[in-house]
Amino acid sequence: MELAPERKASVLIEALGYLRRFRHRFIVVKLGGSLMDNPGALSSLLEDVLFLATAGVWPVVVHGGGKSIDRASAAAGIITRKVLGRRYTDPATMEIVARVLRSETNAWMVHEARRLGGRAVALHTGAMHPLYGERLLLREKSQQIDLGLVGQVHRVDVDLIRDFTSAGVIPVIPSLAYDSTTVEPANPEAGWLNINADTAAAAVASQLKAEKLVLVTDTPGVLLNRKDPDSLQPSLTDSRCRELIARGVIEEGMIPKVEACLDALASGVGKTHMIDGRLPHALLLEIFTRTGIGTEIVPDNPANSKPAAENTRHE
Repeated sequence: MELAPERKASVLIEALGYLRRFRHRFIVVKLGGSLMDNPGALSSLLEDVLFLATAGVWPVVVHGGGKSIDRASAAAGIITRKVLGRRYTDPATMEIVARVLRSETNAWMVHEARRLGGRAVALHTGAMHPLYGERLLLREKSQQIDLGLVGQVHRVDVDLIRDFTSAGVIPVIPSLAYDSTTVEPANPEAGWLNINADTAAAAVASQLKAEKLVLVTDTPGVLLNRKDPDSLQPSLTDSRCRELIARGVIEEGMIPKVEACLDALASGVGKTHMIDGRLPHALLLEIFTRTGIGTEIVPDNPANSKPAAENTRHE
């Protein structure tokens, strides 16, 4: 339905305060999951990101590879092996992960952003790669579990990212970290580590001290009942999230997403969000309206949080 002129004006006025507040502030947007197989939804989200950059906000995009990696692995005859729910990444799998993320997914997103009239840059090669990591080793019953070439981010080249964002260029970063301790001079491609996209985005947001971290998913947000969209929680605190995880309400694939948000909050990120990227212009609706459309996760008792009983959120 077309908005009446006065309603359009009120929407713009409502957004004005947020635009002023977030100008020259980092907003990290993570794109991943099934959305990576939906070019229409991705294009709409990239339009939102371009809007942010045009308005003087500093968006940074971090992305995974969706099912493209699974398809490429299957085509190569590689059987996916899971260890404690995580993909074991051997060198052959790592080669596919790096190729799909860098040469396919990232290349398409940068091209699409430019097609839409924006300025974007791929950050994943040589001196232009901003993420550095170390091997991730898990422990179970005092035993150390090897996940292969799976890592965690320990350093982000903040200055590199800032150089582009301050010039109005959007960094597009795949969920790969470079492990300099394993690189052989004759084979620089040997240094890649496979990083979970949610934790990669949280690390970027944390080290940038971002205003917001937004995880774009294919679900409405955090639901108390996965079968009931009306059980969407517009706002949750750190402690409430931990309670819901302990009770099994937040479960399975939602747990690492929520934990990534909690890690970002603990590192100084102002606020975190989970939204449904299938909705047109979901990113703008979440950031620039009082009610939002997804779930915000905030520190316990922050001055700008929303009481649970309210129907609107306050930035």
